[in-house]
Amino acid sequence: MSQQTSTADLLLHPVRLRILQTLLGGRELTTAQLQQHLPDVSAATVYRQVATLVEAGVLEVAGERRVRGAVERSYALLPARASVDPDELRAMSPAQHRRAFVAFVAGVLIDFDRYVEAGDVDFERDVVGYRQAVFYATDEEVRRGVEDVSAVLEPWLERNPAPGRRRRVLTTVLLPATGPAALPDAQPDPSASTPGPDATPAADA
Repeated sequence: MSQQTSTADLLLHPVRLRILQTLLGGRELTTAQLQQHLPDVSAATVYRQVATLVEAGVLEVAGERRVRGAVERSYALLPARASVDPDELRAMSPAQHRRAFVAFVAGVLIDFDRYVEAGDVDFERDVVGYRQAVFYATDEEVRRGVEDVSAVLEPWLERNPAPGRRRRVLTTVLLPATGPAALPDAQPDPSASTPGPDATPAADA
């Protein structure tokens, strides 16, 4: 197996991907705390996958403390090591991309299920929403748009936990629409979107 393929497989494994998603936002969690966030995954599997990510340099030991004679470690994500670079993405097969995307979407579905199953669901109060919008743009216009959005989000991502602040998850998927190419004189329909509760980012339960 090539280094490219092994790196993609390391990060895009279903359980390991969910561990990385859980640690986003500067969290430092023990394996026991991680297992509470992944109740459908056995404790042994969480321990094993955390060890794999530590060995690969994707997670680091953020702290240690003694609990009843044993050493309990908390782990943090190293963001620079938790991504698949463009060359690795190009080397992935269609089957690998499908598996990775399914694992990614599964994590989003689990988070949403946990939110709605907790009861007292109020999308407006909790600023929860999902919506699909359609627009027309060149590849360069999209790249500039992504840079603009990243610049807006950057100060939000740097905020630390504080009273009144709730951990929230913004999930994005950007794809070129399939089907016949738009006619040169086609005008975008401002209402061309898939209805959802609203267009606000999804909140983490």
